[in-house]
Amino acid sequence: MRRVPVHKLTKEQARRIAVRAQLLDAPPPTDLLEVVQRLTLLQIDPTAAIAPSADLVAWSRLGSAYEPADLERALEQDRTLFEHNALIRPMSDLGLHLAASRTSRSHERTDAWVRDNDRFRRDILGLLGTSGPLSSRDIPDTCAVPWASTGWTNNRNVTQMLELLMMRGEVAIAGRVGRERLWDLAERVYPPDVVVPSVDEAHRIRNERRLVSLGIARQKSTKMPLEPVDVGAAGEPAVIEGTKGEWRVDPAALGEDFAGRTALLSPFDRLVYDRRRTEELFDFEYTLEMYKPAAKRRWGYFALPILYGDRLVGKVDAAADRRAAVLRVNAIHEDVKFSRAVTKAVQTELERLASWLGLSAVEPA
Repeated sequence: MRRVPVHKLTKEQARRIAVRAQLLDAPPPTDLLEVVQRLTLLQIDPTAAIAPSADLVAWSRLGSAYEPADLERALEQDRTLFEHNALIRPMSDLGLHLAASRTSRSHERTDAWVRDNDRFRRDILGLLGTSGPLSSRDIPDTCAVPWASTGWTNNRNVTQMLELLMMRGEVAIAGRVGRERLWDLAERVYPPDVVVPSVDEAHRIRNERRLVSLGIARQKSTKMPLEPVDVGAAGEPAVIEGTKGEWRVDPAALGEDFAGRTALLSPFDRLVYDRRRTEELFDFEYTLEMYKPAAKRRWGYFALPILYGDRLVGKVDAAADRRAAVLRVNAIHEDVKFSRAVTKAVQTELERLASWLGLSAVEPA
């Protein structure tokens, strides 16, 4: 068996691999489906101080050519994307996620609850079959055993059953009205010819896809909500100057030319999602502070990380004031001293963001 050499990378090389992998280099991509296929996902978050995160991530790649209606059309009409577990994914990856949902790894408690409420389950499937798509509030609660939880899901029986049936591949999210999900039978949302690989094969492919989207990552990493950030044995081993331990790198990303650009990123952007990786590769500290009291925030409620070339150079604390039709900039935090070129590039991006949002100007708070 051929022994794969350990690639030795500088931090600059590693950063450029990560930026290119996330389609944040120049020239920018031009197709929404291409972006989601490469990133593997867009995270759904209702916070819209500036714009919903999924839209911000798409805009930071596609620019003014992207409109939120493009995402809605891909999800609800073209069916090239699908929503699953608070993430938007390419329909071409559906089989990988159905494979995971059909394993015995699900919690014993949830399986038992579904069995105890089999009549409830059949009621929901029957109603969706005749009347779907429906919102959860349009579905009667006929459960025999209420869902018990110490959290917000306590006694939310309809929502809990729908989400469990989604994970089992029996129902699917057909669309949204505002923030409200519309549910339907999976067979009416998903294509009929989906190939579902074995669990092991799906796990291997997902690790490989994740590494391509990240460029470089840890084999094992800290557990993250919604989506892992480690890649297992995918790719080839690498070490990065100034960091401890071994990384995994996508071999196809090695040695590529790099042309940088400036981008304002969502706090949920995959380039900065793994805060530990962000500090190791970019020497960039970041915390999403919207859950903190205002007096304890350093950077702002929904501060946008600033990418300049292959460096994360600061954060923009801004909010869309739609009543006044302006993008209010509360502060620009410089992690490194901005040159005139950086200052101009950031201002240009703010103006582009305001224009995309339909706001007339960028103004200080």
